[in-house]
Amino acid sequence: MKAYSISSLLSLAFSVSGLLMFLMGPDSMAAHKYLLAAMLIVIVQASNTVLLSRQGWLEAGLSCGAVAVSAWAILHDVHHLPADTTADKSIWIFILGLGFLAWRGMELFSAIRPRNKYLKLLLDMGIPAIFGAWLFFLWEAMTVGMNVPQVLLPPPSQIGEVMSNAGPTLAADFHQTFVRAGSPGFLLGSGAGFVSAIAADRVPFLKRGLLPLGNLISAIPIVGIAPIMVMWFGFDWQSKAAVVAIMTFFPMLVNTLSGLADSSKLERDLLHTYASGYWRELYSLRLPTALPFILNALKINSTLAMIGAIVAEFFGTPIVGMGFRISTEVGRMNIDMVWATIGVAALAGSLFYGLFAVMERVFTFWHPSMRRRR
Repeated sequence: MKAYSISSLLSLAFSVSGLLMFLMGPDSMAAHKYLLAAMLIVIVQASNTVLLSRQGWLEAGLSCGAVAVSAWAILHDVHHLPADTTADKSIWIFILGLGFLAWRGMELFSAIRPRNKYLKLLLDMGIPAIFGAWLFFLWEAMTVGMNVPQVLLPPPSQIGEVMSNAGPTLAADFHQTFVRAGSPGFLLGSGAGFVSAIAADRVPFLKRGLLPLGNLISAIPIVGIAPIMVMWFGFDWQSKAAVVAIMTFFPMLVNTLSGLADSSKLERDLLHTYASGYWRELYSLRLPTALPFILNALKINSTLAMIGAIVAEFFGTPIVGMGFRISTEVGRMNIDMVWATIGVAALAGSLFYGLFAVMERVFTFWHPSMRRRR
């Protein structure tokens, strides 16, 4: 057996085991006709990948298609269980087999190297989407099929329903936390870190003084800074922006200084032969060299901004904001609303991070790290 077919072999073994347990169970097959059909589809596809060991778009698409059909059948089955009952053991054995077939499909997609840039972009976006969909499927199947209390962990379907019903509330919270507090703090902290790095690079004693001070500030826990900022700037967005600015200052300072020092002595000597001064050297050589480091700091700060703004709202805020919503709804035991708020925060933080990841690809295409990704 070839090494790359092991996942298909395991998928076949667990799927057959789940089918046998299902057929020997007390429930009638008529009540689970979709699940039975899904099991047969997965067994056929797993057998196909084990015996033929083909690689390409067709095999990957068939494997992921079989997984998608089977996942729908499983969710259909567990959502129609009688109250206060759990899914049969055969379903969990089958889910193991389904997982190995999904693994095989993502393996095949990852091995494809298309020349068309649009197909490559489709694969780069599709593989994480398939993996994320699989995690959501497991979350839904386990919470519903195992009858997990909603106060401990609600299923994604319930969280999605809350997000759709509480859209205006979540939008107001997002505007307060991200737009009014996180974004200004991000701009202030990153801008101050960048300007301080330029000043420290120009004046040597500032570099020796700012780095230890910045390291000290970054080591202060946010739960210690946030109450002080609330006392200084009040309960509105200004105190949250101040916390975010403190959190984002040091990563930008350190990364920019490292980037400014990354240019080689030979390149600087070449500019000196043309009688270039400090600012000409900075603009023509050192800032372009530091651009990958600066964008990396912006990616780090994009996640820190959301975290800092939410945590700061736990220590005093108007009756709006993501941190306020989480702390309030936890006290009311509305865990589905808490997860909905977390979902909005995660989505916003991911999109903010993705913005700078795209900028990194566009503006630093010449960097060796970008060339290795192509």
